[in-house]
Amino acid sequence: MTHIIGQHDCKADTKGRVILPISLKNQLLPVLNEGFVIKRSVFQQCLELYPKSEFDVLMQKVLKKSKINRKYDAFVRNFVAGMKEVTIDGDTARLQIPKNLVEYAEIGKEVVLNAVFDKIEIWNKDKYEMVLADSEKDYADLAEEIFADDD
Repeated sequence: MTHIIGQHDCKADTKGRVILPISLKNQLLPVLNEGFVIKRSVFQQCLELYPKSEFDVLMQKVLKKSKINRKYDAFVRNFVAGMKEVTIDGDTARLQIPKNLVEYAEIGKEVVLNAVFDKIEIWNKDKYEMVLADSEKDYADLAEEIFADDD
C-alpha cells in the first residue's frame, strides 16, 4: 500500500460520524473496499484507523509473541479493547466511529485526522495540539536519537 500522508482538520457530528476530506479519500481508494479496523492507540489517547491489510500485518507481529505470559495477556486485552471493523462509505467518504471509541478519545466536534504512513490517527483537536506542543521541545533530540545509527 502507498503511504498515507497529511493532517486534516474535520468535523464530527454528535453520533461520531466524520466525512473524510477528498484528498484523504483519494489516497485510500486502492483499499476502500477491503474495510478498516479502528482501535485505541497504544501510546496516546487517540484512535487508529488501519486499512484491513495493514492491520493484518500488525496482528501477525502481535501473534508471533509468546501467548503464555501474563504481560502478553494484559497487553492483548488492552490492545483489542474497543477494536472494531468499520467501513468508509465510497460515495460520501463517511466514517462512523463507534460510540465507545468516541468516548475513549473524547472526540468532539473538532477532529484531526493525522495520516501516519500505514494508519490514520483520529484525535480530539485540542488534545492533538497539546501533544504536539508538549513534544516540540524534544523533537530535535528525538530525531537525533532515532536516526543516530543511520549512515
